Amino acid sequence: MRAIPLVPLLLGGWLVLPVHADDAQDQLKRLAQAEQQQSFQGTFVYERNGSFSTHRIWHRVADGKVSEHLLQLDGSAQEVLRVDGVTQCVSGTLEAGVSNLPDSPAHAFDAAKLSAWYDMKVAGSSRVAGRPATVVTLTPRDQHRYGIELHLDNQTGLPLKSLLLSDKGQLLERFQFTELNSADPLTDQMLQPSADCKTVTVAKTKPEPQKQQVAWHSDWLPPGFELSNAAARKDPDSKTLVTSLMYDDGLARFSVFIEPVSGAAVTDIRTQLGPTVAVSRRLTTPKGDAMVTVVGEIPIGTAERIALSMRNDAATSSAGSKASGATSKN
Repeated sequence: MRAIPLVPLLLGGWLVLPVHADDAQDQLKRLAQAEQQQSFQGTFVYERNGSFSTHRIWHRVADGKVSEHLLQLDGSAQEVLRVDGVTQCVSGTLEAGVSNLPDSPAHAFDAAKLSAWYDMKVAGSSRVAGRPATVVTLTPRDQHRYGIELHLDNQTGLPLKSLLLSDKGQLLERFQFTELNSADPLTDQMLQPSADCKTVTVAKTKPEPQKQQVAWHSDWLPPGFELSNAAARKDPDSKTLVTSLMYDDGLARFSVFIEPVSGAAVTDIRTQLGPTVAVSRRLTTPKGDAMVTVVGEIPIGTAERIALSMRNDAATSSAGSKASGATSKN
């Protein structure tokens, strides 16, 4: 989900954050308000694993509606249009990854809650894209999440730069404006996508006649992470029931996907690209084998522990019923 696939998601996430401790909290409250109140356009670079890409963004707030048009300027042509956080169209390699998927629900920032998992403070000042900025850091209090360094524009409160850092201070990801214009008005033409931008059909706009019950849960989660979304639907190709669970701590997020498997062809996976990890583990349950995949911006050891902690409630219930029946016969 990196490069431009992640840009709309990350930018949306950064623009809805506020924070802790008086000065830092005030800075991040400005950040939250800026996204809903401030129109702007600009050019930014995105870096991951030493690979750079350049992007153009037009962000307009009008009549209570927030519209974002993003365009990758180098490499393969990729484009995204979002309105009020919902993806309207995509182009290039984004089509397969975004089409037919509901957007992640927005949720309010809870400064008091986050202060238990992150040390948040104003760390000084800087200058980005020729504009004075205030540096706000969010340092994790444990090994289960990454740190963030935000450089917030003094004039608008917008994020001019964001760095995602490992527990060793290694740079995992960079988002940084090279030019930002918040003065000139945006026109309809700037927000008009190209003919190559394919309309996204959002799954949540087509409710299923019968909602499938989610039968999985995690026996262990990193402190502070809670279930924010759960769904189970049949895969159109394999016809198997695929369960998806999303967890977050109010800032970081990861998703868990569980799918029944059979045979010996499926193997475990352990990979990391920048801050994003993907860990797949095959689990054996009374209901049969399942492949559990954890994807998110969390340390790989944390993702592995989460994958191995997944349990099937239906299988447990079935096993319990059989045991109860055997006891009653005796």
